[in-house]
Amino acid sequence: MKDNLKIMRRKLWLLGFFKIPLLHYCKPKLISLTDEEMIVKIALRRRTKNHLNSMYFGALAVGADITSGLFAFYYSTKNKQKMSFAFKSANMQFLKRAESDVIFKCRQGLLIKECIDQSASEKKRINKNIDVEAFNKENELVASFQMTLSVKVL
Repeated sequence: MKDNLKIMRRKLWLLGFFKIPLLHYCKPKLISLTDEEMIVKIALRRRTKNHLNSMYFGALAVGADITSGLFAFYYSTKNKQKMSFAFKSANMQFLKRAESDVIFKCRQGLLIKECIDQSASEKKRINKNIDVEAFNKENELVASFQMTLSVKVL
């Protein structure tokens, strides 16, 4: 598992540097990765905070995006499958101002794997709602996200 984490950290950096500059700008850090759960941290700093000294909602959206989307990337790499994936919709609930670094957790890795497997077997695009939660340093829930992940195995 430690090798997977190291490889995915490198791929996250490469993805941000070469393909999605906003990721590179926000500098998300991959903290933990298992087949079921992914944990990503975005630090509260000048680049990610708003005029109220809390995390800007765009940075929070980047965290939710990468926490759930990186799972699809992880499984495509692990299974050596080419796939197209994107987010079809996002529902965000901001519960409290994020006035510290934010930890994003997605515990639906197996659901994402199931989505990918279903797309591969049915040869069509599959959509699944994926939940992501964001916590501050005090482990208080500051935001929750429901992202509709759309996957098609090529």
